[in-house]
Amino acid sequence: MKNFTDKTVVITGAGSGIGRGLAIEFAKLGAKLAINDYNEEGLLETLKLLPTETIVYYEFFDVSKKEAVYEFSENVVQKFKQVDVVINNAGVAIGKLTTEEVSIEEYEWILGINLWGVMYGSLAFMPYLRKQKEASLVNISSVFGFSGIPYQSAYCTTKFAVRGFTESLIFEEKLSNSNLTVSCVHPGGIQTNIARSALKAGRDLESVAKFEKTFITPPDKAARTIINGIRKKKTRILIGRDAVMFDILTKMPKFFSRKFIEYQFRKML
Repeated sequence: MKNFTDKTVVITGAGSGIGRGLAIEFAKLGAKLAINDYNEEGLLETLKLLPTETIVYYEFFDVSKKEAVYEFSENVVQKFKQVDVVINNAGVAIGKLTTEEVSIEEYEWILGINLWGVMYGSLAFMPYLRKQKEASLVNISSVFGFSGIPYQSAYCTTKFAVRGFTESLIFEEKLSNSNLTVSCVHPGGIQTNIARSALKAGRDLESVAKFEKTFITPPDKAARTIINGIRKKKTRILIGRDAVMFDILTKMPKFFSRKFIEYQFRKML
């Protein structure tokens, strides 16, 4: 997909970070936007940053609520008559906790948003995407979807699952000779507020501050990388040098990759 003028682009989690960056960049390219966020203040701020001529539809809701996501898909199609690009970007974190410190309720909460939100967004929009001559479905995983990371078991669980779900879709669409390109995105450290706004980040603000220093890629640059990947019909999109490094680590013998991760986290902690 080379040209986004008058294309309908759906973006969840557009109230901050990569989602906001994507909304702004697609608006500059002349796309019509359908955007969502749970945080009303954040999404309203995104709306203010869009070019005045942007045609935009927006809703406030939690992507872990299936009925809300499916209603959103129907409302978007009713307004724009078509959907060309869907980016399931909404995501949350819990904070730096051991596996046992995370409660079952917290696991359920993060799975609801990071995994079920992506699955609902994919399944609700795929029938409409397939009606176009070409279309794109983009799901945001993470570099934490490549390898287990200490004190991030809940987040890693969701991002591994997003990767598995999306890679299965990639194969299925290719085998059916579909017009729909499915992409899995693996951002490295992006300059967003996800760490500081994590559910229990307040327990250890010093560690959060150290962790945020590793976030080197601005959201607008991440957004442009994703858009470039959509243009080139890439099924796997890496964002940032750290993402490339993690990708290389996964191809190394496990002994070396695990030793490297352990060494890096011992330094950070």
